[in-house]
Amino acid sequence: MVASGNRVTEPGPVRWTADHELSEDERVAECLGAGLPPEAEAHLRLAGQNYHCDEAAQAHLQAAWDMAPGHAAVYIGRYRYFFYKNRLPEALAVCTECLAKAAVDNGMAPDWREAKPTDADFSSFGALLPRFFLFTLKGYAYLQMRLGALEEGRVAAEKLLELDPTDKVGAKVLLTVLQRQIDGDDD
Repeated sequence: MVASGNRVTEPGPVRWTADHELSEDERVAECLGAGLPPEAEAHLRLAGQNYHCDEAAQAHLQAAWDMAPGHAAVYIGRYRYFFYKNRLPEALAVCTECLAKAAVDNGMAPDWREAKPTDADFSSFGALLPRFFLFTLKGYAYLQMRLGALEEGRVAAEKLLELDPTDKVGAKVLLTVLQRQIDGDDD
């Protein structure tokens, strides 16, 4: 992990696998777990069952990734494992990769900073691909803030609010917590 100004980043290129041959319906179905090979699904389940044993859980997560690199369900499994283990830099790395994938799945540039409200149907909570992008961006903003990259977290939360002005995803909560932290209010 490298601190770059007010932003936490991972060294090297963003690693994700996007299958540009998938239709929108197939990408939506992937967010719901469709298309995941049964063996990869079994490894995700085993990773959860072995959560208490880092070596075994991580081996199962890696096996799932090897069988279905770039699949949304594997990203989610990896993210949740690192997040709940409080391994936030690793959770951020997974989140960053997933955010690029979610952007591309929505037909957008991989850099979330380039996202515009007209790029996808962000106003519809029923539109799964845009919602997946928004929640992933929220996770990214939250992790940046937790890791001390407050400015990067603020910029990401503000972008989230720009894309979701009715705040269905909860960007204002992040911005409120950030403001309280800046103001020194620990309540």
